[in-house]
Amino acid sequence: MDTKAGRKDAEIPPNPGGQAGDYRFLDFILDPRRQLLIHGADEIRLRPRTYDVLVHLVTHAGRVVGKSELMESVWKDVAVTDDSLVQSLMEIRRALGQAEGIVKTVRGRGYLFDTGVEMVTRDADPTQGQDPHRDQATDSSARDETSTNRPGLSTALIAVAVIAGIAAIAWWIGLSARRQASAPAPTGTIRSIAVLPLQNQSRDQEQEYFADGITDELITQLGKIGSLRVISRTSVMRLKGTRKALAEIAQELNVDAVVEGSVARSAERVRVTAQVIQVNPEKLLWAERYDRALGDIVMLQGELAREITNAIRIALNADEQARLGDVRPVNRDAYEALLKGRYYRNKRTEATTKKAMEYFREAIEKDPSYALAFASLSDSYISLALSEVLQEVLPAREAFPQARAAVNRALAIDDTLGEAHATLGHIKFQYDRDWADAEKEFKRAIELNPNYASAHHWYALCLAWMGRQDEALDEIRRARELDPLSLTFSASVAWILAIGEQYEQAIDQSRKTIEMDPSFPLGHYRLGQTYVLSGRYVEAVAALKRAAALSGNPRVTAELGLAHALAGNRSEALKLVGQLNEQSKQRYISPFNRAVIYGGLGDERRAMEWLEKAYDERSVSLNLLKVSPAFISLREDPRFVAMVRSLGMEAFRGAQPRR
Repeated sequence: MDTKAGRKDAEIPPNPGGQAGDYRFLDFILDPRRQLLIHGADEIRLRPRTYDVLVHLVTHAGRVVGKSELMESVWKDVAVTDDSLVQSLMEIRRALGQAEGIVKTVRGRGYLFDTGVEMVTRDADPTQGQDPHRDQATDSSARDETSTNRPGLSTALIAVAVIAGIAAIAWWIGLSARRQASAPAPTGTIRSIAVLPLQNQSRDQEQEYFADGITDELITQLGKIGSLRVISRTSVMRLKGTRKALAEIAQELNVDAVVEGSVARSAERVRVTAQVIQVNPEKLLWAERYDRALGDIVMLQGELAREITNAIRIALNADEQARLGDVRPVNRDAYEALLKGRYYRNKRTEATTKKAMEYFREAIEKDPSYALAFASLSDSYISLALSEVLQEVLPAREAFPQARAAVNRALAIDDTLGEAHATLGHIKFQYDRDWADAEKEFKRAIELNPNYASAHHWYALCLAWMGRQDEALDEIRRARELDPLSLTFSASVAWILAIGEQYEQAIDQSRKTIEMDPSFPLGHYRLGQTYVLSGRYVEAVAALKRAAALSGNPRVTAELGLAHALAGNRSEALKLVGQLNEQSKQRYISPFNRAVIYGGLGDERRAMEWLEKAYDERSVSLNLLKVSPAFISLREDPRFVAMVRSLGMEAFRGAQPRR
């Protein structure tokens, strides 16, 4: 019988109990009459519902069976959560031992029993060697005799049955324990892993932040392991709700294994289920369910990380063991506020960043010793002053001192917090322009959390501004290995190439970023900037118009004005200056933006006036002084020369005049 996966004719009719027939697959026999799974000399008894799940999968071998179909088939008369199905599948996979990989999870679709199955008809009871109909008659006679003629024996038989039942349960538990203890190691070395977004099983969409937060924190915990590459949250969250198969996800993220599971919470308790699946060959390595008081969730994250490292046979050095074991208790309300804050911050808009900051302040108020809340607040301040993320709604001289105060408080509480060291490095790079100290902080952050992709990203940009182009490209590629689907990192590769005057490669990389998401404004912005730097002003205008339409950001408006000015469209450039002037009545507009357009127009007096205002505000965009063609005509101005020197950028080669 051809029972290859995907063929509908591979399905086998269910075999009702009492008929003389078994299902055979690999070296297993499924005996419906006795509800047994037989493997060699072992008779493996499954819980009734688990047995029913296995029968349904076996009789539909080669076809993906949806979760709802399984739930309806097995639990149609009982109100249960999806967790019951998860537990049954875990039990089936444990029972199958090394063959557990034949029960495949097809993400977003259901489950596949992926092996050939044949039905074997029995002519006689294999245990008695007699006609099965004779057995039924004999059993019936025996039952009649027991119930009508021998009442004294009934109690004895019940007692024997109870003892036998207890013995069977003990045997089953012992067998399960032996199978789990002797579970084989992964057939291939696990060097990389992705924690897929944990499913929110709380039946309340407002609890989505909680499931995302647990996912994020588990990634952070695993990220402390230097010998394991852990995919960052940005990439895994882009796969949230995907219907892609596990193998396809693993290929896209380039990982050896994945963690998947669910989170359900009530007012006082939280239930987390998780499993680790090796991808090639597909194999369940570990699965567990935890039911804890809500206040224990922080400790549970550390426990989960340790269990996962054990499952994938990762050897931890002493420092890594200490970091995984150093999970500090946190006030429950503070933890909730932090998760909400990070949920909103990760949306990366001006409005959601401000909302996130409210939650971080709430977390600090609830628990003044919460280092991660201070570090998260610091990051948010930086975002609001950084043109790189197309926000810049606060002057740098206002945002960065508050960011520094918050991150210093975080490090005073916990000097081993890698995120805080990376943030301090970011401040020293962008605001202080203290390249050497910034590098020290980035290296310390990476030492503490080798998988913190943002540390590698910021360090790459720092190296680029230091003129260490090859090192910068190596570092940003490392960031992309950890976060392969990050649009921001992809755009930063293009920008580092552009700074190094590798314009064609930068243009090609920008286009790849746009292909990943045509609605991503930073991709179009970096493409437009590169066209400006390479002297292709007409193409720059088209790219920057698209970026402006998608973002409405003043920094994009300024770069578009520069492109128009250099292309000879003076009136269009002046219109954009007027647009920035109008916007400044409603929101903060960096003086640097108007300096860029006036510089492109050749108005050296106004360009220098606005540059001096930007310098007084310590604008982070001043890094562009020698890069942007807007300021070529100012390079002989003593004020400009002094400004470049004070910023430590006099050695930077800078943009060249274009014809």
